[in-house]
Amino acid sequence: MTFTLSVTFPFDHIQFGDEFVSMAAVHEISRAAEDAGFWSGTVTDHPVPSYRWLDNGGHYAQDPFVMLSMVAAVTTRLMVQSNIIVLPYRNPFITARSVSSLDAFSNGRFVFGMGAGYLKPEYKALGVDFDSRNDLMDEYIRAMKLAWTGEDFSFEGTGYTAVGNRVLPTPVQKPHPPLLIGGNSKRALRRTVELGDAWHPFIVPKMVTDTARTANISSTEDISEAIRYMAEHCEKVGRKEPPQVICSGTFTIKPGFSAQEAIDNYSELKEIGVHGSGASVAAETRGEWCDLARQFGEEVIAKLDL
Repeated sequence: MTFTLSVTFPFDHIQFGDEFVSMAAVHEISRAAEDAGFWSGTVTDHPVPSYRWLDNGGHYAQDPFVMLSMVAAVTTRLMVQSNIIVLPYRNPFITARSVSSLDAFSNGRFVFGMGAGYLKPEYKALGVDFDSRNDLMDEYIRAMKLAWTGEDFSFEGTGYTAVGNRVLPTPVQKPHPPLLIGGNSKRALRRTVELGDAWHPFIVPKMVTDTARTANISSTEDISEAIRYMAEHCEKVGRKEPPQVICSGTFTIKPGFSAQEAIDNYSELKEIGVHGSGASVAAETRGEWCDLARQFGEEVIAKLDL
């Protein structure tokens, strides 16, 4: 089993200005991530977050499809990954078109991480019903899968109807890019089994999940229990191959980081059946970010026996 590693891009760190919010930053950081040997680079999705959330530990986010397109343009091997797209924010066919375009022009390098989200004020600002987000998410995945066939399709959705439409080109990856289903709830786990390719848990302390109103996944025991739950649901719905498990970031790369601690972290995850994980880099300049990423590549990625 191949174990993949992603790295979180810092393009949302607007407090450092051009260090991270510039085309020069996109060039240097993307290439450093690729040179280091990361499998993918990730960005997140918050089009219009509330000031209360931002001022209490939240963060800004650039448009994910714009950023990943630029990253793809200056790299050749690095997968470009959304971590995550809040799927109910957008009409599913708009999203399907963005995915098709990005995957086609990157030659099959897009990884589609998605989730239902949790920021009620952002939902309100975008005119989407917060309480319907889980139903919308399931519906939108089904709608996008039809669009990605490249064939004429019809679909009756919530407030929209396709009556013989077509989206070309199709994604390079068939039948579509990997669908990583974010979310820590039982419903997210069932959605992964029924509609996704991999479960993409958000590993955070319980204190954070309480604040974000999402289910707690903070230990290997929690992950193992979720894997068992998905196996039971696979049996119930007749899915033969269980979804993979690709975690979000589980290690922070800081000056003086312990390579052995990182290796032990990823080795433990693999032992319980996890197929991939991620890392973030704590840096205030892009030079420091690139140096730390490459150091991590030499001291951790190159030495991982996974």
